[in-house]
Amino acid sequence: MRVPFVKMHGLGNDFVVLDGRSEPLPPVSARQAAALADRRTGIGCDQLIVLEPSNIADFRMRIFNPDGSEVEACGNASRAVALLHGSAARVETSGGTIALAPTDGGARVDMGEPRFSWESIPLAYAMDTLTMPASWEDLETPSAVSVGNPHVVFFVPDLEQVPLERLGPEIERDPLFPERINVNVAQITGPNSILLKVWERGAGLTRACGTGACATTVAAIRRRLIAGRSASVTLPGGKLEIEWTDANRIIMTGPAAESFRGTFDWATFA
Repeated sequence: MRVPFVKMHGLGNDFVVLDGRSEPLPPVSARQAAALADRRTGIGCDQLIVLEPSNIADFRMRIFNPDGSEVEACGNASRAVALLHGSAARVETSGGTIALAPTDGGARVDMGEPRFSWESIPLAYAMDTLTMPASWEDLETPSAVSVGNPHVVFFVPDLEQVPLERLGPEIERDPLFPERINVNVAQITGPNSILLKVWERGAGLTRACGTGACATTVAAIRRRLIAGRSASVTLPGGKLEIEWTDANRIIMTGPAAESFRGTFDWATFA
């Protein structure tokens, strides 16, 4: 059985998309997702995206990390899927229903409402999520935000001085975060501009993280580190525009692109 795929990316954060909306796919296992994501022996990607029919939205989007774990949300993948779909749509994810629409060269995505309670992130026990009484070496007093998936955000004076490659996996798997955590390290560079690097749960360092940009902007607004309710967030792969509206919705706008299409033998990766 040969299965078609689309290789896409948003700011260099790349995806293999399997479209099972009209022709059902066999169940995707964690091992198969990891095999397809492998850059040496598979197709290679930061996340495997599987599109399926939905009873509550236009379709469902499932997201698998390179380690095979399934996660709730991915902002960059949402923009890629908007481009692939070609029109406005409501999309079911494990983190909630989102709304997306293609734009010139990318997409606009309503990522939903942020959540701040310690239970919704979740944390292992109750604490203030705006300025957490926690630290890992020089990274201290972060904010925690759920934007469909869990994020912890550190604000630092110099992003380049942070050894995120070393501290990222330690923080991701700290017992404080029972479902692990996405680790964001941010530097405020202007009244409405943020420089950001992200260690993604189950994926490691990536060139861009849409949900990380959303979580970081919301945290910066809550801590009054930027002016107004929007920011330009620059990641290693490029820039995203994030707005936290007065209606408590997070709107992300940014580029996405299709790289190529192909097919693979399902049995090879089963």
